[in-house]
This record gives sequence, structure tokens and C-alpha cells, in this order.
Amino acid sequence: MVIDLQDLFQRLTFDTTCILVTGFDPGCLSTEFPDVPFSKAMDEAEEAILMRHCLPESLWKLGKLLGIGPEKKLSRAWVVLDDVIAKYVSMKREEMSKSNKCNEDDDEGLDLLTSYINGDESTGLECDDKFLRDTILNFMIAGRDTTSSALTWFMWLVSTHPEVERKIRDELNSIIPTKESNKWRMFQVDELRNLVYLHGALCEALRLYPPVPFQHKAPVQPVMLPSGHYVHPKMKIFFSLYAMGRMDYIWGKDSKEFKPERWITERGTIKYEPSYKFLAFNAGPRTCLGKEVAFTQLKAVAAAIIHNYQVEVVKGHIVTPNVSVILYMKHGLKVRVSKRWT
Repeated sequence: MVIDLQDLFQRLTFDTTCILVTGFDPGCLSTEFPDVPFSKAMDEAEEAILMRHCLPESLWKLGKLLGIGPEKKLSRAWVVLDDVIAKYVSMKREEMSKSNKCNEDDDEGLDLLTSYINGDESTGLECDDKFLRDTILNFMIAGRDTTSSALTWFMWLVSTHPEVERKIRDELNSIIPTKESNKWRMFQVDELRNLVYLHGALCEALRLYPPVPFQHKAPVQPVMLPSGHYVHPKMKIFFSLYAMGRMDYIWGKDSKEFKPERWITERGTIKYEPSYKFLAFNAGPRTCLGKEVAFTQLKAVAAAIIHNYQVEVVKGHIVTPNVSVILYMKHGLKVRVSKRWT
């Protein structure tokens, strides 16, 4: 069976993130594989936002005023995003109004949207629809885009490096009871914590293909960098995480190789790398709040696929990055999937 693995991962992460954030299951991963206007709108918005970072402010603002180019796409995408999120907020308020579930002592298993609305009523803080919309969108981008991007590049790298795939399977087999080794199975969170090689392979994929391929910073006051460069508050420092992951002076002469062993110590434990060197989850006070959740989800999905299925990239399929704030594959990832167990 041939499928677009990138599309599959986007559907999976969209559904799981939507359930976590809003409490509603959009059903994007249903067997019918329905069109997902929200997902397409997010892709178009992210491509347009990238241009805002690359073009002079006056140019993109002119495009917005005239409604042309990337700004036209962004405006059209924003209407879709706004409508979908507004529907979720309205449905949640109606659901809570009918069920009258605003008890602070009974919040186990609640989604984030319910928690925010409950907090609004219990603390008196104003969580209007605009605040809820912006918060939901922020979580949706963080949960859907980065995780699906990471999984896509990881599976491509593993499927094109048979030795890495074999080592991951050997590690998975080491934690499976002998009588269950040749059966379809999912892995529990406790089992995933001790998978050192899988963790190293995921970190290596994130190093070479960071979901957010670039960042920019600006100082709040004049500062002199260790290099001797003077930076004033209005100056933006633009840097590429994608390029940093391939620099020999940071990662060594084999920086362009996919080498999970890079992340494993001689004792067989996970090797620590400073967050300012490995920036996939940002660093310092702005380190991604969902880092551990992301690693758990990445390991769970990767382990289930690699143990239960054989994934091969379709011969002749072109793999190239898309120009966006999220590092997606421009043409998706077409693969042939077959079951390993009957």
C-alpha cells in the first residue's frame, strides 16, 4: 500500500492536538481521509508568515494593504482558521452551559479550552473569544506542525538507513517479552523511557531537520556580543538552525551524516548536549514547554511503526524541503507500507 506518510502524520497530530486543546475530535484520521481545510489554511499561513520575516516591513505591509501575493493567501487562510476555532469555542461554551461543569475540584481529564473557561469564571480573569482563539491557535501550531514534521523526516532517514532501522528494532525487541516478539503491539510510556538508541536517532533527525529551521532574536538594550559585534535594540539577529546542524565546527567533520551514536555515551547512556548547541526545542527561559510530551509522542509513534511495519520510500520520489516557517517536505513523503506480522 502506498501512502503519503507526511499527510498521515499531519492528520494524526492534528487530531491528537485538537482533542487535547479543545476536547473535540475532528476525525481527520478516519478511514475516509477527509479534506482538512484548517490544515491547508495553516500551511498557507505559515508560508506567508515566512515571507514577512524575509521581506522589508514596508513591502509586506504594502502587499497586505493591496491584498496581493503572500498576504492575499494569509488573509484567506486566516478566515478559515478564525471560523474553525470560533466554532470550537462556541461549541465548548454551549456544551459547558448545558452540562454546568464548572467545578474546580473536578477538572481531571479536562481539555485546555475547558480549563481556560473555568479559570475565567473562577478567578474573574477575562478570557474572551479573541484570547481563546489566539491561545488555541498557538497550541495547535505547536502540537501539530512541529511533531508531524519531526516524524516525517525521521521516518525518511530511518527508511533510507537500514542499519539504523535494524538497531532500533533490536532495541525494541530487547524490551519485549519473548512470546510477544513476533506480534503486533503498542509500547507503553514506561517502556519508551529506556530506549536510548531510539532517543539518539530522534535527536539526530531533529539536528539535521529541525521542525523550525530558523529563528531571529533582538536585544532589549544595546549589547556587545562575545564576537565583538555591537547589536542595537532594533537590529534582528537571524540564524538558521538547519545550517547550524550541518556545521563541522559545531558537530564535527561527520556533521552531515545521520549518526544516532553521536547521542550515546561510551557507557550506553544518552549524551547531554547544551540546548544552545542543539536548538530544536529552543533554549534557556524559552525552552519548549512541551519538550517531554513531544519526545514521548515521537517515540510512541516511531516505535509502533518501526516494530509493526516495513516502510520503504517509493522509488523516484523527490524529497525536498518546503519554504515555510515549518520544515515540511514539499512533495510529501510517498512510501510503500507492509505489515511485518500477520
